[in-house]
Amino acid sequence: MASAYFLPAGDYRTSYRADTTIFPTRNSRIALWLGIAILACAPLALGRWELSLLINIGILGIAALGLNILVGFTGQISIGHAAFFGVGAFASAWLHEAFHIPVWACIPLAGAITALVGLVFGAPAARLKGLYLAIATLAAQFILEDFFARSAWFTGGVAGRITEPLTLFGYAFDSEETFFYVVLVAVIVMFTAAANLMRTRDGRALVAVRDHYLSAELMGINLAYYRTLSFGISSLFAGIGGALYAHYLLFVSVEAFNILFSIQFLGMVIIGGLGSIMGSLMGAAFMVLLPEAVQGLADLLAGSALDHALKIGASISYLREMAIGAAIILFLIFEPDGLAHRWRLIKAYWKLYPYSH
Repeated sequence: MASAYFLPAGDYRTSYRADTTIFPTRNSRIALWLGIAILACAPLALGRWELSLLINIGILGIAALGLNILVGFTGQISIGHAAFFGVGAFASAWLHEAFHIPVWACIPLAGAITALVGLVFGAPAARLKGLYLAIATLAAQFILEDFFARSAWFTGGVAGRITEPLTLFGYAFDSEETFFYVVLVAVIVMFTAAANLMRTRDGRALVAVRDHYLSAELMGINLAYYRTLSFGISSLFAGIGGALYAHYLLFVSVEAFNILFSIQFLGMVIIGGLGSIMGSLMGAAFMVLLPEAVQGLADLLAGSALDHALKIGASISYLREMAIGAAIILFLIFEPDGLAHRWRLIKAYWKLYPYSH
């Protein structure tokens, strides 16, 4: 009997290795390299304002990815992520000033210090969950905020701390055009590391803890270990993002890392998609660009009859905050799986077009 040839249809995988691959098709790999090449050329075509938006998206995307590993992949909760972001920012500046360590080395060291702090505050996660864990992380937020305000030796106190630009081989990355490449490399490294982490035994254990912790424990997974580990990993990403943030702005202030900033990080994860690597970057982009879009709309309507009726120009700061809150609520209602899920549906539709259902 002649063997028949079957064409793979849809999401066709025949091995575990194929199921865990990061880039399942040749086109996805080409799209990745093409996207990196286009981004590498961005400083040649974009202005400083546009580059600053991309830099902020990259920095916040790294920190949001850490929170997504904790919330989306492990099923824990944290309302103090901005405080760990601040630990990384202040730690990098302090290491450079106190010990004269090069900035390029201070950034990963600040991530390691923040990871240790995260492990300390993540220890209650071994026994707490749900609302109790949320309150514990909220307490961590306020404890670290108070520490920032009182520890002038570490943070500069209420005056803040001036930081130095990153230098490598005598070249200073002290402008948007140059620091953009630092952030681009950091995004590629951190997102690749996170994607590969989820393919390992530890990554699968984190997901098992999220999906059904009783079954995971019966399978021999140490719940206390992996819940605490997830806080350490989350804090590592937050610390590296905070260190990049400090050496980009060249100044860090205690007031920047408040509870509102932590809520914004949660918004990035919700909007981008819980349990999605790329969703973290999508959520960060949405949260960075939405206020700018609101500002642009207000400028467009300035002087119009609608502006005179609603006083848009006078209340633009309130509109920006309202837009962020409204976006989170609307996503929770109409797109709870986030932008990453919608993007997957769009790709699946065109992959099977015209026979998609």
